[in-house]
Amino acid sequence: MEKIVIKGGKKLKGEVDISLAKNSVLPIIVASILSPNEIIIKNTPVLEDVTVLVNLLKDLNCEVDFSHETGELKLNTANLQPISSNSDLIRKMRASFLIMGPMLARFGSCKISLPGGCNIGSRPIDLHLKGFKLLGAEIEIGHGFIEAKAKKLKGNRIYLDFPSVGATENLLMAAVFAEGTTIIENAAEEPEIWDLGNFLNSMGAKIEGAGLGRITIEGVESLKGIEYKPIYDRIEAGTFMVAAAITDSIITINGVNEEHLRPTIEKLKECGVKIQVNGDSMIVDGTGKKKPVDIKTLPYPGFPTDMQPQMMSLLSLIEGSSVITETVFENRFMHVAELVRMGASIKIDGRTAILDGVSNLTGCEVKATDLRAGAAMILAGLVAHGETEIGELYHIDRGYTNIEEKFRKLGADIYRVDK
Repeated sequence: MEKIVIKGGKKLKGEVDISLAKNSVLPIIVASILSPNEIIIKNTPVLEDVTVLVNLLKDLNCEVDFSHETGELKLNTANLQPISSNSDLIRKMRASFLIMGPMLARFGSCKISLPGGCNIGSRPIDLHLKGFKLLGAEIEIGHGFIEAKAKKLKGNRIYLDFPSVGATENLLMAAVFAEGTTIIENAAEEPEIWDLGNFLNSMGAKIEGAGLGRITIEGVESLKGIEYKPIYDRIEAGTFMVAAAITDSIITINGVNEEHLRPTIEKLKECGVKIQVNGDSMIVDGTGKKKPVDIKTLPYPGFPTDMQPQMMSLLSLIEGSSVITETVFENRFMHVAELVRMGASIKIDGRTAILDGVSNLTGCEVKATDLRAGAAMILAGLVAHGETEIGELYHIDRGYTNIEEKFRKLGADIYRVDK
């Protein structure tokens, strides 16, 4: 079984290049279903989630050419089959459920297994299904599967009870070919929504307002093939920003969008970290004295839930009390037990974590309970006394490309080993 082993205490220095956003690449890969022409996605990160989704499309008879060296991913869905998809693959990753929108739009039907993913809390698909119904689809839910059918989707006004990223993406793709006008209100505003809308518009869709909370889609007849480069990964960038802070280091991060990172930038500045942005590069100075802060996760443009575990690692080492309130996922404190094993002082009260900063953490055996929790364990291991061993790396590999190599380039003593 593979583990990441870290010997803590090393300062970081140098530059790190951020990969393209996993949460943009995945829906863009799925959106290729909407065009029978070749789609080329540039600089695609080699991630477990990407591999799962590509294999899912192969199962549907999509032609795939993926260069791990260059990151160029070529997809041709001309011979795609409207069949029920591989249940094992669907259960592996929640993003696989996003095939329902474009499959329904292109073929008029889609039957899939109930989706899986990180066990960080309930992420109901009722908003997706409610939207499909408003577009004219008939929905059948059976033992372990969902089937949607519609001879022709028709535009409608859809109000989301919660600004769900997945539901917004699924409905946006479903509505591209719908007859007339579709309006999605209370839509998710994450940068990845804007990126998907921009990708679809580049293919010939007529979408306004993607990423602004109210999206208008005018149905079109077809979409063309294109080459496209998605946005940088704001969560990976945020992870390295926290790395500079937790190790009292100065590093340069290449591949950032200041606006996309605004919530993380402002919280780290409040904490005492100095940040200078120069175009798509950022210098993060974590050498100064740091102060405890309170965090409340919210949908974008609020503080991202995907940065909460990493910030918890940092705050566990800052003198004083910090409070973290998790409002997005009810089960996203599984990393707390692992941090406590390393010596952190954290108490949980419902969806609130109360931290009393300690002077140091001690390395030990821990596990990545989910994707971002795994990143939090790496950050804690970078400063812990002694050696930290992190298991269940498949979670980390779902969202970070060669993370140990990137940290090693910055001077960390970190290796992946078979134990």
